[in-house]
Amino acid sequence: MQASSITLVGILLLALITVESGGYFLTKVGRGSVPANTLQKNFFRAGHAHAAVLLVLSIAVLAVVDQAGLSGFWEWVAKTGIPISAILMPAGFFLSVIGKDPKRPNGLLGLLWVGATLLTIGLLTAGIALVRAGITA
Repeated sequence: MQASSITLVGILLLALITVESGGYFLTKVGRGSVPANTLQKNFFRAGHAHAAVLLVLSIAVLAVVDQAGLSGFWEWVAKTGIPISAILMPAGFFLSVIGKDPKRPNGLLGLLWVGATLLTIGLLTAGIALVRAGITA
């Protein structure tokens, strides 16, 4: 594993601490200590779940993607597309329902779709590169 990948895995592990604090926030919402309507509760749960799953997925991909023989731009895409989506997608869920009793998500929901696009591109890049590396090995 390359030094840059090891460093990024360390950063992602530290980022999981923020997901823990998000879990604490959700317990406060669930107890009613933090007022939230149904839309907010649903989006907060979705944001929390996406953050955790995408960070763990990022770590799993980084553990193997150095074996794909990528370099330059495509290596960067394979290594960062998923971690960036792990920031943007939850941000879209959380930030789009900020405020007192929103009835629908605001324009910041667009962050979700940018993140989903980066997730898809990162997965395609890493997946195709790994399949090619496996076939040629």
